[in-house]
Amino acid sequence: MRLSCVMFDLDGTLVDTAPDLMRCLNLALLQHGFAEASPAAIKPFISFGARAMIAASLTAPADNRTEEALLETMLDCYESHIADHSVFFAGIEDTLKLIEAQGLKWGVVTNKRKRFTNPLMAALNLTGRAACIVSGDTTAFEKPHPEPMLTACKLAGVEPEQCVYIGDASHDIAAGKNANMKTLAARYGYLKPGDRPETWGADAVIESPAQITDWIGAHTCH
Repeated sequence: MRLSCVMFDLDGTLVDTAPDLMRCLNLALLQHGFAEASPAAIKPFISFGARAMIAASLTAPADNRTEEALLETMLDCYESHIADHSVFFAGIEDTLKLIEAQGLKWGVVTNKRKRFTNPLMAALNLTGRAACIVSGDTTAFEKPHPEPMLTACKLAGVEPEQCVYIGDASHDIAAGKNANMKTLAARYGYLKPGDRPETWGADAVIESPAQITDWIGAHTCH
């Protein structure tokens, strides 16, 4: 392939957002009379959104009204504390520098809503560097549908066949494959205990961001 663009999932792949998400989830739980949840138990659900995190944190299902109240409290907190403690995964900054030094483009395709994606990207000084930023509500569909991926390609001015997509959930790999991109499954992300990334059909499974650099090196024309 002629690699032109490296695309990333956001939470659990590009940025470790768990500290801020967990803090706001636990604030919401305590405020509404529930026990705090442990990060280890909830982190695997981050890739599936705030509702999934809330459901996983409750020992028994709550009524819709309670769940909506928890969600509103959590998200209002998160919007105000979008990047207090969120950091790049170790090695990601070097990977982005390498991508840019080689004249390649990079972008983000996430199921996170624009309300949170755009401020987070801005807080990390990534907005002007990314060739495309596609959120869960940018198009009519979310991953694993290919539309967000294809929209990202149009924004970046590249063809899907020239892209590799990196994510830490099975729906990330499915989305990349559905759009005819190469895919890398990030085992370092927010995996569930039963997840087996090697079964997702990715072109490779990576243990760390440093292996993204290795993969790019092997697929870039010199």
